Amino acid sequence: MALLPQIKTRVALHAHRQTRGLLDGEYAAAQVGRSMEFNDLRDYVRGDDVKDIDWKASARTRSLLVKRFEAVRKHTLTIVASSGRSMAAHLDADTTKREVAVFTAGVVGLTAVRHGDQVGLVHGDAVEQHAVPAGSGELHLERCLESLHAATTTDTAPADLAALFAFVAKNVRRRTLMLLVCDEEDLDEDAVAGLRRLVVQHEVLVLLLGDLRPATLTADRSNRVVDVDTGTSLPGWALTDRQLAEDYASAVGEGYERLAVRLDSLGVVHERVHDGPTALAAVFRLLERHRRAGRR
Repeated sequence: MALLPQIKTRVALHAHRQTRGLLDGEYAAAQVGRSMEFNDLRDYVRGDDVKDIDWKASARTRSLLVKRFEAVRKHTLTIVASSGRSMAAHLDADTTKREVAVFTAGVVGLTAVRHGDQVGLVHGDAVEQHAVPAGSGELHLERCLESLHAATTTDTAPADLAALFAFVAKNVRRRTLMLLVCDEEDLDEDAVAGLRRLVVQHEVLVLLLGDLRPATLTADRSNRVVDVDTGTSLPGWALTDRQLAEDYASAVGEGYERLAVRLDSLGVVHERVHDGPTALAAVFRLLERHRRAGRR
């Protein structure tokens, strides 16, 4: 199943001129400063930065020489995604979190590929974690998306973001632009502590996927709602209790606000995805916020 062509189609259908320009435009670099890729030496000319003088080479040749550096414009995007079984649950009546995770990762990955940048993937659950090394091109991105799609099922272990972040910290050593896609309910205290360590080394963006709201289901779809982690069915009466629905929505909103404050305090740009149809808009908002943050 080819995933990237489907993502391209949705972007083409839904992106109006302004957001398409954002997708094709610049984004903040993960690294600052001049390149450290040495190219060659040349004679010093007036106006050159004295910091570029190669004193050892100058002493050997008895001629003042400066180092020339080759501009390196490529950066690396690392997609970090939870593949715990909660990510196989429904985000809304028609869309699973897995579908949205693959789609949003694909949109941001496509942005990087169009810039000539490299894309890597890390995914995992409470039992195992896996990494796809960074590579270039759409074929490599397709392989990353297929790996994430195949790893996220209702038969996998529960999510464990703290374990996933520990794996990332151990295996992703070079500074990257990092996109985290996860269930917002899984970003607990231990996970936030692990995220704090990643923020020190990497530039982190976060897309949080919410839970299905049973009150939004139509009668023909509300006959059996099951928690993928526990296998417990939600009682039918709970689907029609308006007060319960309002209380649930309020509790979820308050929980997200607390989490948003934590992420803001870490300097992490983040967005929340409520359902499948608004996922693309959430990605554009995330990229725009990141672009503006990079200019400050």
